[in-house]
Amino acid sequence: MTEVPLEVQQEMKKQIKKHQGMPKSKILKRVLFIFIGAVLMAVGLEIFLVPNQVIDGGIVGISIILSHLLGWKLGLFIFLLNIPFFFIGYKQIGKTFALSTLFGISILSIATVLLHPVPAFTEDVLLATVFGGITLGIGVGIVIRYGGSLDGTEILAILANKKLPFSVGEIIMFFNIFILGSAGFVFGWNRAMYSLIAYFVAFKTIDIVIEGLDESKSAWIISEQYQEIGDAIIARLGRGVTYLNGEGAYTGDNKKVIFCVITRLEEAKLKSIVEDLDTSAFLAVANIAEVRGGRFKKKDIH
Repeated sequence: MTEVPLEVQQEMKKQIKKHQGMPKSKILKRVLFIFIGAVLMAVGLEIFLVPNQVIDGGIVGISIILSHLLGWKLGLFIFLLNIPFFFIGYKQIGKTFALSTLFGISILSIATVLLHPVPAFTEDVLLATVFGGITLGIGVGIVIRYGGSLDGTEILAILANKKLPFSVGEIIMFFNIFILGSAGFVFGWNRAMYSLIAYFVAFKTIDIVIEGLDESKSAWIISEQYQEIGDAIIARLGRGVTYLNGEGAYTGDNKKVIFCVITRLEEAKLKSIVEDLDTSAFLAVANIAEVRGGRFKKKDIH
C-alpha cells in the first residue's frame, strides 16, 4: 500500500473528527426527549383514547382498529406496520431520522403494552377525547421537534407528493379522513366523530409544540464558511441553495447569505449541518405557507 503523506493523514483525521456526528450530550438529549414524547403518546392512547374507543389517525389508527378486531396487542401492530416506513425513511430522509423514528416507535409500542392494564382516567368520552388529543399531540410534537416521527403516514405522504398534485398535508389529511371514517364501521359513528375531534385537538397541539406544521420552511444562513455549508446542504439534504449578496449595516462588510427551502422533517438535519461547520453562523428559519415554481417538490430527500 502506498504511504499517505503526513499532511494528508492529518487533514483526513481532521475531516473525520469534524463529521463524526453530533456530541454525545446532544444524542442523549435527543434520545431522552424522543423517549418522553413516545411515552406521552402512549399515555394519550392507552389511558384516554383506546379505552373509550376513540382512535387516532395514520398507522396508529389502523393499528387500533386491527387490535380491536383481532384481539392482539396494540403495540405489536404499531411496530409491525411501521417497519416498512423505517426502511423507506432510511433511504429517503436519512440515517439519523430513521434511527430516531425506529427508537420512538419501539418505545411507543412497548409503552402501550405496559400501560394497557392501567384503567382509563375517565369514562367521559368528551373529556377523554380532548385530554387524550392534547397528551398525544404534545408527545408527537416533542418527537418531531427532536428529529423523529411516530407514524409512517408522513413518510408515505412525502413520497406520494412527488407524483401527485397535492401537498404533503393534503395527502395526510386524505389518509386520516379515510382511517377515521373507517372507525365508524367498527366503533360506531359517534365514536368516529369523537375521533375527528381528537385528531383536530392533537393536530393543533402539535402545531403549538413545534411552532408550526407547515411542510415547507425557508432558511437564511450567514457564515464565512458559506461555500462549505452550501455544498453540505446540496450533498446531504438534496436541496438547492441560492447565494445572495448582503452588506452588514453596522460594519459595512460584504456578506454572502445562503437561502434554501426545506421540509420541516429536514430542519433538525439542517441545523446540525450548520452547527457542525460553523458554530457562530447566523441561522434563521421561518414557516412558508406555500411554495410554487422551481423544482422543490421534485427534489429527493436524503
